[in-house]
Amino acid sequence: MIGILFELFYTFAKIGLFAIGGGLATLPFLQELVETKGWYTTEMLANMIAVSESTPGPIGINMATYAGFHAGGIVGGIVATLSLVLPSIVICILVAKVLDRFNDNKYVQSVFSIIKPVVVGLIGAAGYQIFKISVLRMELYQETGLMSSILSWKAAILFVALFILVMKWKKHPIVFIAIGAVAGIVLKM
Repeated sequence: MIGILFELFYTFAKIGLFAIGGGLATLPFLQELVETKGWYTTEMLANMIAVSESTPGPIGINMATYAGFHAGGIVGGIVATLSLVLPSIVICILVAKVLDRFNDNKYVQSVFSIIKPVVVGLIGAAGYQIFKISVLRMELYQETGLMSSILSWKAAILFVALFILVMKWKKHPIVFIAIGAVAGIVLKM
């Protein structure tokens, strides 16, 4: 048990240190854990994302808690959660102490100008992974070889409809989650 707790601590502290940009930036790291650690499956990751998006709190922390709990029980959930936020706490304390002195520094400004597109790229890659899990049926395509089987039409239509609603209708995200839940029940997805 100590071994898994140490592994959870190390893994999630590393994710917390390098997942710059918030909870969605943790998704590529969490997808990698599916392949390297086997603590959860891709389907469980998709469910974890859905639950984390619809519960209070930052998605990355919710996901770390879920993954840690699945790998190491209650203590694993606590260790994963704390280790994910520990690097941010340490970095915030250090940055707060020195930022005022270096805020106008051209090198600091250059670093921040580079980090922004990197974060957008990480979030875009995470969005693609979620799209692939939710809308594409790669397993069915590999079985049949038919291009017509690659897309889940119900999921694709729901994706497009909700995308348009989100862009046009500025409501709280819980409204769209509820719409998606109702549509999933009605369409039996």
